[in-house]
Amino acid sequence: MDAMKAAKIAQEALEDKLGQDIRVLDLRGLSNIADCFVIASGNNVNHLRGMADEIVRKLTLEDVKLHHSEGYSGATWILLDFGNLLIHLFNKEQRDFYGLDHVWSDAKDVK
Repeated sequence: MDAMKAAKIAQEALEDKLGQDIRVLDLRGLSNIADCFVIASGNNVNHLRGMADEIVRKLTLEDVKLHHSEGYSGATWILLDFGNLLIHLFNKEQRDFYGLDHVWSDAKDVK
């Protein structure tokens, strides 16, 4: 599946789980890391884990395989690596601290 289509599924999963400040960034032509980032915030550890679980569940149903994940145990920043799609789930403090929204400010928001 195309990274942009997978990102839209992830975005819908985040909306279902009441993720906050959800952004889908098109990195094509800007990065060789991935074609797309999804960045969202959650309220607490359980919220972040629930958002991550829902994304993995919905993308697995579409045969999009999770390659790697990190941060699940601490759940202040969870990274889900689906190859050309990377999903970053933060608590508010970590999102502000790492500033990925600013680092990738040249990327276009996907609507």
